[in-house]
Amino acid sequence: MEPRAYVEEFLSFLRVERHLSAHTLRNYALDIRQFVTFWEKSQGPRGLSEVTYRHLRAYVAGMLTGLRKSTVARKLSALRTFFKFLQRCQVLDLNPARLAPTPKVEKTLPRFLTVDEVFHLLGQAADDRNFQDCRDRAILELFYAGGLRLAELTGLDLSHLHLKEGLVRVWGKGAKERLAFLGRPARAALAAYLPVRRRLLEHLGKDQEPALFLNPQGGRLSSRGVARVVERRARRAGLGGRLTPHGLRHSFATHLLEGQADLRTVQELLGHASISSTQRYLHLNLDYLMEEYDRTHPRAAAKVKNEREARGGKGNKGKGQKQK
Repeated sequence: MEPRAYVEEFLSFLRVERHLSAHTLRNYALDIRQFVTFWEKSQGPRGLSEVTYRHLRAYVAGMLTGLRKSTVARKLSALRTFFKFLQRCQVLDLNPARLAPTPKVEKTLPRFLTVDEVFHLLGQAADDRNFQDCRDRAILELFYAGGLRLAELTGLDLSHLHLKEGLVRVWGKGAKERLAFLGRPARAALAAYLPVRRRLLEHLGKDQEPALFLNPQGGRLSSRGVARVVERRARRAGLGGRLTPHGLRHSFATHLLEGQADLRTVQELLGHASISSTQRYLHLNLDYLMEEYDRTHPRAAAKVKNEREARGGKGNKGKGQKQK
């Protein structure tokens, strides 16, 4: 079988058996096809059964120079998964990417908002008759109310929304279903959006579009389109720094934890399979952490100082009274 045929089989496996999102599938397709192009140019008609670590090292050295460490790490991870699939198909005996060292990637936290910034972002005036205004406000409210991933929001259908109950059914990574909750502002924003959504479809002569969030042409709003919505609204609100959809999800998690929500609860709300994924959000504001430490730790500096001053004050007063 030709290398590109194996790539298509691999992508079909990821889509059908692993239930990966369209965004993740695009990344896999890009990374694997890039390697196959390198292989065909450098090795001609040789099959993928002859790939070795030496070939992979040459690919990494020649093709990935100048890329960010995170990009190289992602591409190597994709190749490991692809070669593991070829092992399963009995094309390869060993995984040539198994020994490839992954670049150490610095963990960076996305831009997230304070509570005041969220209220400022979501409090912008909107025209309830304008399709884009209503849609954009509903998107922002839903991101912050439910802590959704970008792919989860773009994958929502109208049938997934249960506005009366204040719930939306979400399919996360690995096609795992969970419920996201809608507060009163999110419900109001969605209730305002649905009539203008219906009017747009009627105007375009489309009445069978299942997607919840639409573009002006009546089709499903893309991930890139949603990211532009978030960035545009943040810029309009005068918020410094580039805000992404994941920044709103991060804000959701951070504010819950700062409000002393249980870590396991936040894990469930975010749809994390592992608690270690949720712990990434425990960066919390340093001032908040110091305040909490001083307030709760029995040997915190501020607490000890206050108690010492209280004891000292009483002692001095007693001595003064005795001397009189």
